[in-house]
Amino acid sequence: MNTQLTRDSDGRFGALSIALHWLMALLIVAVYACMELHEFFPEGSALRAGLKTWHYMLGLSVLLLVVLRIVARLAGTAPPITPAPPLWQARLAGLIHLALYALMIGMPIVGWLTLSAGGEPIPFFGIELPPLVAADEAWADWIKEIHETGASVGYFLIGGHALAALFHHYFVRDNTLRRMLPVQR
Repeated sequence: MNTQLTRDSDGRFGALSIALHWLMALLIVAVYACMELHEFFPEGSALRAGLKTWHYMLGLSVLLLVVLRIVARLAGTAPPITPAPPLWQARLAGLIHLALYALMIGMPIVGWLTLSAGGEPIPFFGIELPPLVAADEAWADWIKEIHETGASVGYFLIGGHALAALFHHYFVRDNTLRRMLPVQR
């Protein structure tokens, strides 16, 4: 893979990594927004159903893009943070990143399992994906609870990730955030 796509020479992530990061951030915000907003519309309404469908399709899009993001990450190297953070911070950041990747992989799969177990169609931009498991309402309810718990955990992981980047930018004054900004500052 072209190194300019995976890592720039100026200590920043490459264009592909930056684009995927921010595209996925927008997608994840949209996924959460669809689920939060659908509650404002009456059950059975077209708007409520539409928001749920968009939630499913955007969530599955996150799953596709995270695969590409992992390939890009493995093809390149992360530019170093300067000045280097203490070892405990670097390790904690690594754990949070692993948890975020687990969220971006696990949540769409658990959502797909929920729809499958509920006997519902799995829409994806004009095609219907196959179910992963046979319909089983009891299992669907259990998986749905896992999905909802994961979504709650996601708020904290994503919020913590964003706050840590801002803390490093404004208080520590290292290049943590600048490495991932779409434009050089």
